[in-house]
Amino acid sequence: MYEAIQIVHSYWAYLVVLIVTLATINALAGFFAKREYAPKDFRVSLFALIVTHIQLLIGIIIFFVSPLVVWFSGTHKMGEIMKDATLRLYNVEHPIVMILTIVFITMGYSKHKKKLTSTPKFKTLAIFYTIAWILMLSRIPWAQWF
Repeated sequence: MYEAIQIVHSYWAYLVVLIVTLATINALAGFFAKREYAPKDFRVSLFALIVTHIQLLIGIIIFFVSPLVVWFSGTHKMGEIMKDATLRLYNVEHPIVMILTIVFITMGYSKHKKKLTSTPKFKTLAIFYTIAWILMLSRIPWAQWF
């Protein structure tokens, strides 16, 4: 079961990176070009929100069934986890930073809907999605990807 969920999580991650990158570029381009906010912009930002939340659900399942997550096994103490870079990445850094990524995307999406004109909408999306994008890229286990 773990292997199947891991494959889904890994391949869905490619889609997440692509969509969040596109949504971030779209928000930055809209802000700097001072263009009107269109339904397409709404859909792009919404799609980024949806794919990241789906990835979170898959990630939560993996967190509880992965052999790399040893919090619940009782075999490792906190000090051991923090001293081992791989264990620290999978047990602490990756989950926390990805949750923060999703929090920033959710906040940006939610706040941009309350803005009435195009420039503030794009500015809000650009700020929050850029922070989320940087966070996301900082804690992807790149060695597993290539």
